[in-house]
Amino acid sequence: MFASDSVAASRAAAVSPTETHFYSRNGNPTVAAFESAVAELEGAEAARAFASGMGAVSAVVLGLCSSGDHIVAQHQLYGGTSMLLASVCPRFGIDVTLVDGTEPGAFAAAVIPGRTTLVMAETPANPCLDIVDLDALGAIKGPYTVVDSTFATPLGQRPLDHGVDLVLHSATKAMAGHNDATIGVVAGDAELIEWLWSFAVLHGANASPADALNALRGLRTLGVRFERQTSTATRLAEVLEQHHGVTSVRYPGLASHPGHELAMSQMRLTGGLLSFDVVGGSDDAVRFIESLRLARIATSLGGPETLVTHPVSTTHQHLDADERARMGLSVSTVRMSVGLEHPDDIVADVLAALG
Repeated sequence: MFASDSVAASRAAAVSPTETHFYSRNGNPTVAAFESAVAELEGAEAARAFASGMGAVSAVVLGLCSSGDHIVAQHQLYGGTSMLLASVCPRFGIDVTLVDGTEPGAFAAAVIPGRTTLVMAETPANPCLDIVDLDALGAIKGPYTVVDSTFATPLGQRPLDHGVDLVLHSATKAMAGHNDATIGVVAGDAELIEWLWSFAVLHGANASPADALNALRGLRTLGVRFERQTSTATRLAEVLEQHHGVTSVRYPGLASHPGHELAMSQMRLTGGLLSFDVVGGSDDAVRFIESLRLARIATSLGGPETLVTHPVSTTHQHLDADERARMGLSVSTVRMSVGLEHPDDIVADVLAALG
């Protein structure tokens, strides 16, 4: 609770997007400290925090788009974002066109001049780690461009440096980094963030001070954590690529990844996420996952523990077979978030489960 000295002071605070001592839905000093840190990391003028990554996604979509507007997005998206575009947007009269985010020029070609309001990308994409060309996205004129950079964090890439208007994160994941905070954030131009602030106050998905404090703590160790996770994930991906029990491995740090060269040109670190297909079908993937002893079964990612999930059963269970095929997602796909355990132990656990 914040008390004011006068009615005039309350009136001024009520309409200020930078006021942190009026009402926590409008702003909060601890949340503002997190926002400031993220803005600095992203090279942005300002940032706005939300109660979750989906709070950030929905605020961007509904805060910028109105009935009759058009969105261009990619097939390769986090399941929650995909559901928002497929089920909520049509109810509000917002049309959505999905493209292959890895196809050169696909985003720009789908833009309808004067009608497309938002172009949305996610890179690396969940769960198959597809890579989108940030320079090409940033070069699109007319609509706002936004990138979900959750997997990369600001230490892996900075989309704003490539001309993109907004970057968002589920900071619940690697940025907070300890699986004990639920928080999202959007960063970009101050004027655009102020517009989103006005919508966010009404939207109500504001970040809690406690989660912001935990996220700030996570940012302090993000560098060492992300470097360690990148190193271990690279080693694990190389081991899996040679294993007879795995049919394909998708990790941007591998030369075999279709987007490897692009990733190397726009990413400083390729992160701790990888996905791979085990030999067989859904039952074989489930058997592998349930045979792991060190890695835990969970849908989150980016924390200190190695976590594993079966996307078609969890994050992307709402997609039909055709939609999964367009994403390159199969029933045998496994997504793994590499933690901070000793690399030898992680590799040994995976190999034992494959065996």
